[in-house]
Amino acid sequence: MTRSLHIAILTASDRAAAGEYVDSSGPAIAALTREAFPTAALTTAILPDDRAQLTAQLRVWADEDAVDLILITGGTGFAPTDVTPEATRDVIEREAPGLAEAMRAASLHITPHAMLSRAVCGIRGHTLIVNLPGSPKGATENLRVILPALPHALELLRAAPRAAQHHAHQP
Repeated sequence: MTRSLHIAILTASDRAAAGEYVDSSGPAIAALTREAFPTAALTTAILPDDRAQLTAQLRVWADEDAVDLILITGGTGFAPTDVTPEATRDVIEREAPGLAEAMRAASLHITPHAMLSRAVCGIRGHTLIVNLPGSPKGATENLRVILPALPHALELLRAAPRAAQHHAHQP
C-alpha cells in the first residue's frame, strides 16, 4: 500500500516571519490543498525572504521528510528581497516549466502584472516544488490552474505503477 501524500506549504515573507504581518496566503493555499487532497498530511512554515534559509528548508523537506509537493508563496516578483525562484533553482534537479507557464498564461487574463512573475517549478528527487504569488488571491488562482495536473504529476514522481503504465502507453 502506498503512503499518503505529504504536502508542505512555505510562506516566504520577512514581515510574516517577524510577526509584523499575519500570513493569509499560506492558510488560503492550505484550505485549497485540503479540498484537493483531503487525506494528505500537511506541513506549514513561514520563513523570511532569505535565500539560504529557504534553500535549507526545501532540502530538508525534499530529502529528509520525503515531502511529495512543496508549495511556496511569496518572493517571486521584482523586489530586491524576492529570492524564492533563486532558492528553488538552488535545490531542484529538473525544471517543470509547463506549470509556471500555465500559471502565467492564465494570470495574464486577470492582470498584466502576471508578466512580472519569476515563479519557478521543478523537481528534486521525488518532490515537486511550485512557486506561487505572495497574495492570497494570486496564490489560490495560480494553484487552481495547475491542480488538475498535480495528481498525475505526483503519481509519476512517486513511481506509482498505474502512472508508469499510463505514461508508457502514450504515443
